[in-house]
Amino acid sequence: MSSFPNKAASAVEAEEGVWPIRRRAILDWLVNETRGERFIDNILVEMCGKLVSAGVPVARATLHFRTNHPQWIGARILWKEGLTEAKIDTFAYGVENTPEFLNSPINAIHQGAEELRKRLEGAADGELDSFYRELHDDGLTEYIAWPVEHTFGKRHVVTFSTRRPGGFASEHVDFLRDLLPALTLVSEIRLKNIMARTLLQTYVGPHASEQILSGVTTRGSGATVGAAIMICDLRDFTAISDLWPRDDVIHLLNDYFDAMSDPIERYGGEILKFMGDGLLAIFPLTKETACTDLLQAIREGQASMAELNEQHLRMGREPLRYGVGVHVGDVMYGNIGSRRRLDFTVIGPAVNVASRLESLTKEVKRPVLLSRAFVEMAGCAKDMDSLGTFPLRGLGEPVDVFAFPER
Repeated sequence: MSSFPNKAASAVEAEEGVWPIRRRAILDWLVNETRGERFIDNILVEMCGKLVSAGVPVARATLHFRTNHPQWIGARILWKEGLTEAKIDTFAYGVENTPEFLNSPINAIHQGAEELRKRLEGAADGELDSFYRELHDDGLTEYIAWPVEHTFGKRHVVTFSTRRPGGFASEHVDFLRDLLPALTLVSEIRLKNIMARTLLQTYVGPHASEQILSGVTTRGSGATVGAAIMICDLRDFTAISDLWPRDDVIHLLNDYFDAMSDPIERYGGEILKFMGDGLLAIFPLTKETACTDLLQAIREGQASMAELNEQHLRMGREPLRYGVGVHVGDVMYGNIGSRRRLDFTVIGPAVNVASRLESLTKEVKRPVLLSRAFVEMAGCAKDMDSLGTFPLRGLGEPVDVFAFPER
């Protein structure tokens, strides 16, 4: 049974600027009963179910968000009738310059349109572009898009489509338009949470971001953890940065970090920081395979660097050289810094050993050096070359050093 008002709606309800036009149960739900739901896609699915139950013939709905993500410019959350979960699609940078996007209703909203309605029913062949034609062929009769205005001028988009013959009735449109202010508030809160998590994961890594979001934000807070530690550094970078154009240097660094970082993350390591042309990563020993995972990450990183160097040789450039130091031990993992500017990192003697081993690669001319403590824990001593015992600067006892076999 429809819950729409009859034609004798009061003058107050119809007065321009009054919101809501009519108080509805779904508005109360959006404002008061969604606080326990963390994800906006789940809210969209439940909201569409409630709309259908209230007599609004929604058959398809989408939310389009711009994101602050290093890989994706935006995302679309799609619900269709019959779905119990929304479909989420991400879009890479560059899509905003494609003809498909430039001619889309989403772009029209981003360019300032306050409403876009398109009747699909009865359209002749050739009258609709490919986007609308797809909706028409799916049996939809009308499409509506509105802006979702977040703070600081951030404009996102919500759309609704129906299969109802003749499209949406005026009371359906009023109902949907009434939802926009509440949906704006609800979606902004969730999107800000997602963006905060994404930005933290981007800049400090997934584990550190979870620690920070859970409240580990005071200086000195943290814990002692056992970890396999890897420090990697690019050779001759100072000379390269002095001689190469700036954009070429940035491109080189990104390619190098991709080659070394992708395997680290794939095998469960966490990159804690990039330090100019170096990186610091750990593999927590809470995972039984941490040491073997680190070794596999290095091997795959070396393979990727070999491919990158083949490209450099074809371009007439010198191959890139690098050094990797690996150790294992307890590290202090937590917040260090000034009162107002903190860094979530690891420190301790074990980190110092890994750093000294990385520096030692310059002297012994082997790209990867590992401590005896690490190779014994990893059980890989028989697969490595023993290089002997070396004193390491600033450390008391000499360290037995191993290297990947030369090929």
